[in-house]
Amino acid sequence: MDSRLALVLMALLSALPVAAQSTLYTCASAAKEYVVGAKLPPSGLFRKTASGPWEHVGFNLPFLFSLDFDPADPSILYLAAGNGLFRATGRGSKWTLLTGSDVTELRDVAVDPHSPGTIYFAYSHGIRVTHDNGVTWKELAGGLHRKFTESIRVDRTKSGTLLAGGEEGVFRSEDDGQTWRIAGAAGWQILHLEQSPHDACFWLATTQGGGLFGSRDCGKTFESIGHAGVDRSLYDVAFDPTTPGRIGLAGWGPGVLISEDSGKTWQARNSGLPRTDVLTLAFDPSKPERLYASVHEEAIYVSEDAGKTWTVSGIDGSAAARMKFIPESAK
Repeated sequence: MDSRLALVLMALLSALPVAAQSTLYTCASAAKEYVVGAKLPPSGLFRKTASGPWEHVGFNLPFLFSLDFDPADPSILYLAAGNGLFRATGRGSKWTLLTGSDVTELRDVAVDPHSPGTIYFAYSHGIRVTHDNGVTWKELAGGLHRKFTESIRVDRTKSGTLLAGGEEGVFRSEDDGQTWRIAGAAGWQILHLEQSPHDACFWLATTQGGGLFGSRDCGKTFESIGHAGVDRSLYDVAFDPTTPGRIGLAGWGPGVLISEDSGKTWQARNSGLPRTDVLTLAFDPSKPERLYASVHEEAIYVSEDAGKTWTVSGIDGSAAARMKFIPESAK
């Protein structure tokens, strides 16, 4: 190759954006056909690097439901468990319980990327927040009629703006949870909330029986989006960070549903899956069309074509509550 051409190619390649390295983590229980008194199979936190197998991290904990990370130091994870909120340092190697016996059945956790030390969790009796990395906690669900909260999210563009999903719909707060108002999906149990990585004003909420609800006004109001998953439980929704418009849904019965037009139309993509009971899914931020999905008590599966075909990825017999790609270094 001509040396001048080689230099031009090198310059062009160096100008291309480099995808941040990330690792896929999941909260999974591998207790299929478990018999009381037998040794508990590895359960809790698992991770998978781009080229390696799944590995169990930390200690056995079958009731682990959600995770988030410290954006200033992604090696610090926060884990919502049946018996409290854990901080796991060293990418999951050392765990510390941050809550007391007054809270149980944690469902979700969210770290405020704009407020160091601020962490929220949703649990069976409301929402709590810490502003000092878990030293002290404050209850935030005083304004909610029914306290059980399944999902909590922080608007990534506005510190203190929160969306919460519970038994009576989606609620929004603009004052760090001091006051709440209904934003939509009134009367429906919300199972998950997610904000688009491409458009901060686009939010989606999955429900138990009510299908999918969406917001185009920064979470202020939510409206029903078509008939996807109606009369079923939609456990998860994921935006593809590499492809605007592509969204995935995970549900009990529908399996994996994919939209290529921001939710206007949906296609079932379950070829290769042993059953259509899917609990969670996640798009790989560094590999377009790569998608992971957890099939209840079967395994985690991977697709290289946005769900059109599937193969086994690992953790046989598992049921994963949540999956999340976590960057290797801070932005």
